[in-house]
Amino acid sequence: MAKKQLTLKGILLRVLLYLVVIVVCIVTLYPYFAMFCTALKSRAEIFSMNGTILPINALWSNFIDIWSRAPMANYMLNSLLIAGGSTLIAMLCGIPAAYALARMKFKGQTAFLGFVIVSQMFAPVVLLIGIYKVMSILSLTDSILGLVFINAAFNQAFTIWLLRGTFMGISAEMEQAATIDGCNRIQGMTKVLLPVAAPGIVTTLIFIFINAWNEYTVALCLISTSEKEPLTVGINVFNGYNMIEWQYLFAASLFAIIPVVILFMGIEKNLVSGLASGGVKG
Repeated sequence: MAKKQLTLKGILLRVLLYLVVIVVCIVTLYPYFAMFCTALKSRAEIFSMNGTILPINALWSNFIDIWSRAPMANYMLNSLLIAGGSTLIAMLCGIPAAYALARMKFKGQTAFLGFVIVSQMFAPVVLLIGIYKVMSILSLTDSILGLVFINAAFNQAFTIWLLRGTFMGISAEMEQAATIDGCNRIQGMTKVLLPVAAPGIVTTLIFIFINAWNEYTVALCLISTSEKEPLTVGINVFNGYNMIEWQYLFAASLFAIIPVVILFMGIEKNLVSGLASGGVKG
């Protein structure tokens, strides 16, 4: 009897878990569903008093029209350059720093870790005036390269902190064994540590890319030439002074989601293990 009760209890808990997951998925995905439906509507239907969520006459041409109404391809290329360049620089600088913090002992290590944590508290908008002055001195305003450096800098602390936890979760004896086999410290890191830490590295990479891809405020203030605008800023072309073209704005926003979705699909297997390994030790 007790075994049947436990079985029944387990079934009820599983059903409850599935219901919670379904509700969370519906709440999370509903805004995207509403965006998709609105992107298929005409302007008259969007502003109609008797409108519905689902489009009455789906206009798939809206997804094609945005490419002629705005330089979408140029916006997406700029965003890819900014996000990709920022990710590359942040990883190239973050991996050695995280390795040093995880494997070496030096004076001021605790203070440096504290500085890394504190630097995460400053949002770009708080430092916007200072950022603009620095970029002006370096002649990097209205420059894609300037946005690459800024996004890399603001993601550096997150990169170091997460990768440090990942490296500390990996036994140092593996690198010591490689040293006995004739490898130096750099070879031990590149040939032994980094392959084992791949899930954490991939997880860090995807979060840096997403943060740089979604950045809006700094790009809006620094970029003054429409040809150099990233996608987050460029789609404001559909946000006019007199009327917002919601169907085109949402269609462009859906295209902006595609690269991030593709990245998530590519690293899905490494995501959970990477987050877990990054939080092993702090």
